[in-house]
Amino acid sequence: MRSASSCLLRRSRLLIVGCGDVGQRVARLLGRRLHAGRVRVYALTSHVARREALRGLGLVPLLGDLDQGASLHRLAGLAGRVLHLAPPPGEGEVDRRTQHLLESLSRRGLPSALVYASTTGVYGDARGARFDETRPTAARSPRARRRVDAEQRVRWFGRAFGVSCTVLRVPGIYAADRAGGHPRERLARGTPVLRAEDDVYTNHIHADDLARACLKALFLGRPQRVLHACDDTELKMGDYFDLAADICGLPRPPRISRAEAGEQLPPTLLSFMSESRRLDNSRLKRELRLRLRYPTVREGLTLR
Repeated sequence: MRSASSCLLRRSRLLIVGCGDVGQRVARLLGRRLHAGRVRVYALTSHVARREALRGLGLVPLLGDLDQGASLHRLAGLAGRVLHLAPPPGEGEVDRRTQHLLESLSRRGLPSALVYASTTGVYGDARGARFDETRPTAARSPRARRRVDAEQRVRWFGRAFGVSCTVLRVPGIYAADRAGGHPRERLARGTPVLRAEDDVYTNHIHADDLARACLKALFLGRPQRVLHACDDTELKMGDYFDLAADICGLPRPPRISRAEAGEQLPPTLLSFMSESRRLDNSRLKRELRLRLRYPTVREGLTLR
């Protein structure tokens, strides 16, 4: 069976929307095929200054703003596959960016596949339960509700237009070479974590494994399917930072109660400490035939 990347040996077109760290890792996975012209990859950007950096990766930059639907007219019929990695807007209950993108793609020359990177925050607090993708969403924050809205729009688009759409629900992304992607800086600051009795389970995925999952989903994803794009780690947040501290040779972070956290930590950080869940990733590995290179954070954090 050919790999997902080998399916790109014929000259084909991929559109990456939101070509940040993960999108660039996808481009690097295509490697020689991309630079040899066997595949053309377009990258949507709203920043003129980013065009040269994208060209340096072998990508074709396209100027457009997801907040301005009229600026996306060039996307219609452009590519056979679309990777949607852009975040939703910063406020509101709906994701107008995804709405604008899908409206543009629906005008002509529909893609055969679309992959959308969502978040595991759509589940809200599961109180540490372990579950698969059949669990209903229960988003608690406006940010997570915007993601639920985007997922619903993507899956409706797939059903309405016959496009194979995959939703990847992504937890915390980490990698030593990703901006803010390693706990080292937080450990150096001495930011506290919750004591064991108050602590929550968190989920993780190495950025390289996420890029591989995105690429495979573009070719192997089942229509209108949701997948947990996470690794096999089952650690509470404090234990994760303890492990990272040991690997980095840094002091373990102080432990505090939830009440103390409410007094000492900013709301954004507290929000991540208020939801606990353990995700079953069997569907990711079975359906996409993805073998994780970093099955737990121990392997990923040990990289130098």
